[in-house]
Amino acid sequence: MNPSTPKNQPLSGNAMPRFGGLASMLRLPVVSSAEGLDVAFIGVPLDIGTSHRPGARFGPRQIRAESALIRPYNMATGAAPFDTLQVADLGDVPINTYSLTKSLTIISDFYEQVLRANCTPLTLGGDHTIALPILRAMAAQHGPVALVHVDAHADVNDEMFGEPVAHGTPFRRAVEENLLDCHKVFQIGLRGSGYAADDFDWPRAQGFTLVPAHEIWYQSLAPLMARVRERIGNTPCYLSFDIDGIDPAYAGGTGTPEIGGLSVPQALEIIRGCHGLNLVGCDLVEVSPPYDLSGNTALLGANLLFEMLCVLPGVLRR
Repeated sequence: MNPSTPKNQPLSGNAMPRFGGLASMLRLPVVSSAEGLDVAFIGVPLDIGTSHRPGARFGPRQIRAESALIRPYNMATGAAPFDTLQVADLGDVPINTYSLTKSLTIISDFYEQVLRANCTPLTLGGDHTIALPILRAMAAQHGPVALVHVDAHADVNDEMFGEPVAHGTPFRRAVEENLLDCHKVFQIGLRGSGYAADDFDWPRAQGFTLVPAHEIWYQSLAPLMARVRERIGNTPCYLSFDIDGIDPAYAGGTGTPEIGGLSVPQALEIIRGCHGLNLVGCDLVEVSPPYDLSGNTALLGANLLFEMLCVLPGVLRR
């Protein structure tokens, strides 16, 4: 972060109508390198790890389009990210749409380069498989990281159709590969039906803190996030946010919707409650535009990514 360097600003709606111009994230400049950036928005248009409804490959493009409505200052928190951080859109990772195995390597190599440039990645998914190669890059840079994981599902399956890597397995593989500081992992919003009564026992046995959705219905999550900050402290922390953590009444455009989920204000409380954590990266995954032609799910995803930007270290609050 160089305070003397002119900072990129989102293109104003008064300079170009919001329905015009390039559809970059937050109407920021599109660049080809993370060098000189504090933060980069990165798309990972992969959905070949999906088990039910595909379409998350179109998530990054739609999120960028819906982000045109977002303005530079967070009126609720006073965060002014573009005053102090150099932010740009780094485009999409060129995944191999025919090979999940090859895509994992492509993604982790891409993120290792970003992290070596001292740039914090904010990711537009893509299905949740992408969390595994990103966490591999994170651990290579920082060692095992803490994790705040918002999701309807724990994503700790041992395998899916005999495959060890899919969108339902990333956090089991992450534990096995020592990518996570397991006693500083929080999984929030879990719910729905399962295959066995003990489906959530495995992550608890690893030291994860599970917060099922039904235990926090109708509640403010500010007290929970105070606990999260106390437990995680200054440990490098990754925030992984599956849009299906939110109730499908608000975010129906996703591959595996589950009723009884978090409200949008609760989602905002979780992200805003991460202020003060040593966040080293964030993602927003599983937006599937074909299942929400209104664009509301992608609009929500774009706003949550902006909120993530607003809680990164170094962001000033007015």
